[in-house]
Amino acid sequence: MSLAYPLQAGRMLRILIADDHDVVRSGLRTVLEARADWAVVGEARDGKEAIQLANQTKPDIIVVDYGLPVINGIEVTRQIKARHAQVEILMFTMHDDETLVAQALEAGARAYLLKTDARAHLLAAVESLAAHKPFFTGQISQTLLNSFLSSRPIQRKDALAPRERIVVQLIAEGHSNREISEILHVSIKTVEAQRASAMKKLQVTSTAALVRYAIRNKFIQP
Repeated sequence: MSLAYPLQAGRMLRILIADDHDVVRSGLRTVLEARADWAVVGEARDGKEAIQLANQTKPDIIVVDYGLPVINGIEVTRQIKARHAQVEILMFTMHDDETLVAQALEAGARAYLLKTDARAHLLAAVESLAAHKPFFTGQISQTLLNSFLSSRPIQRKDALAPRERIVVQLIAEGHSNREISEILHVSIKTVEAQRASAMKKLQVTSTAALVRYAIRNKFIQP
């Protein structure tokens, strides 16, 4: 169930939070609403709710957890930016993997913050996005720099494409091909093709192996 909050009087910076942990959402909301001119206009527990609430509340900034259930943070970012180009998105995650950073940027996020850095940098990240400026901590900047200096693409050749990743995530969450097609608004044939492509890239031959891969790479929590 999604939670929505009315705006306070006057022009406020409108912020939407999308994270599947109640404690994390509550903590973020407390910190953000300590600013008199900032208002949290909604909370979402999964990616589908995040997209719905973005359409309903028209936020200025969305704090998006990468590891959202149903639709992950990368796909949430891509879909929201396609519909609301002016929205600024902060990718909020436990992982500093270079592939995830690259995919977040490609999807349209302009800030990437590790959850371990939230206490020190959350307000600065939101302030930067409010001014339509990107924000990266030193650790994430170093990750990007290392990739640039390594003379190899930031996207590994064997990495799954963004849509393949979300299909694998949904399979690992127990969704059928038909359910995945309804969630992603694509045909069942498209889902089957993306599933087959992912299995070929990963060199696996069973759903159980896909689930193990998803857990090992933190697409879902075991």
